[in-house]
Amino acid sequence: MLKHTLLASLLALTSASAFAAAETYTIDGSHTQANFTWTHFGFSNPTGGFDNIAGTITYDADHPEKSSVEVTIAIDSMNTHVADLDTHLKKADFFDAAQFPTATFKSTKVVAAADKGDFKVSGDLTIHGVTRPVTLDAKLNRAAVHPMTNQPTIGFDGSVTIKRSDFGIGAYVPNVSDEIRIRITTEASVPKKADAADAGKAAK
Repeated sequence: MLKHTLLASLLALTSASAFAAAETYTIDGSHTQANFTWTHFGFSNPTGGFDNIAGTITYDADHPEKSSVEVTIAIDSMNTHVADLDTHLKKADFFDAAQFPTATFKSTKVVAAADKGDFKVSGDLTIHGVTRPVTLDAKLNRAAVHPMTNQPTIGFDGSVTIKRSDFGIGAYVPNVSDEIRIRITTEASVPKKADAADAGKAAK
């Protein structure tokens, strides 16, 4: 019984230590979504999203202010589940995906909120070639060793409301709402050593 107790304590300490210092996690695109919602003539609140999201999260549980986020979204991966709408939104009067193929977010400040696990993540959001400061409300869902990969993994939810006209995408305002509500959920893991080594070789 004592052995089992000691082993459990050791495992708990090992797991906790994996998240004690700043670590950089690679976003898992297959478990990450960035969805946006707008109001259409006051009748409905459609939702769209993006299928191609990449980036990194540097997370320091003990010193959240040392944490950071960098994300790139491929505009052409937009999916509203309405093919004609996808085509229209990618054209020049909206996102103009041909000229501005990506949207990016790069954090400039992370502050822990009063509630444990909640954060204010401020940064520069670039859409349609225009960069504006925004602040996301973020919540840590879990930090643990992933049971399938055995890699340190974190998960966050985040939300922010922006005005699309601030980014030069003002077509049909106010009938199609200027305010866009964005919700993000993401899962990110520390790359395995072999993967990190291969990535380093590819970069050279």
